[in-house]
Amino acid sequence: MKYILSFLLLFFTTLTTFSQTKILSWNLENLGKSKSEPELNFIANTILNFDIAVIQEVVAGYGGAQAVAKLAGILNTKGTKWDYTISNPTSSSSYKTERYAFIWKTSKVKLKGNAWLEKKYNLEIDREPYFATFEINKKTITLVNFHAITKNKQPETEIKYFKFLPAEYPDLNLVFIGDFNCPQSHTVFNPLKKMGYAPILQNQKTTLKQKCIDNNCLASEFDNMFYKTSSLEYIHSGIVPFYKNFNSLKEARKISDHIPIWFEFSFK
Repeated sequence: MKYILSFLLLFFTTLTTFSQTKILSWNLENLGKSKSEPELNFIANTILNFDIAVIQEVVAGYGGAQAVAKLAGILNTKGTKWDYTISNPTSSSSYKTERYAFIWKTSKVKLKGNAWLEKKYNLEIDREPYFATFEINKKTITLVNFHAITKNKQPETEIKYFKFLPAEYPDLNLVFIGDFNCPQSHTVFNPLKKMGYAPILQNQKTTLKQKCIDNNCLASEFDNMFYKTSSLEYIHSGIVPFYKNFNSLKEARKISDHIPIWFEFSFK
């Protein structure tokens, strides 16, 4: 009887673990040829325990796509199989063009069709978001990867167009993810919230200061994810304070000036 109970407990624990998905989002400042092999290895070890990594600020020119491929290659040496997709450069002409990337664990997640840069509002949004639909446990989710213009350029002037995207894609289970350069408390997010989207983090700073002051190392509440509460079950969310592995913020900032954020969920 004891063995049967142990087996059932193991079975249901495994089933529960498999039904839960963990997404990490990270603005990896200037991910390109400037990132060394040890730095890419550090990034890979940070991503390793998640199922999908959503990356912003991949260099558009030479070295960006290669860095993502190298990162996926390093992940593939660590015991699990990973795949990836990289966007074309964003169409921005007035601001800094970049690429986006998704990297995922193939045992948990399957990409459906091709990922795409959203062209509908590419004139209104400098770095138009990158969409990818993933199949997880026979259900689908579409991640909207986004990096807004900087705070002094008023990112809310771009984010305001997100309220139209659920109607543009009524059959997709959208999750808005990335660096919004804007806190979730800003009124620009109110239309999404009224549609049933909720942020995974509140009052959580996600960018690094130049120096820690009295153990306070974080500056601004910029990175977040917004999910549809009617379709996803919130389990847990948080940050990865990777900078604590370094002797100084100057060293940590060679990896990025943002910390990763993450969201664990299951489907309803």
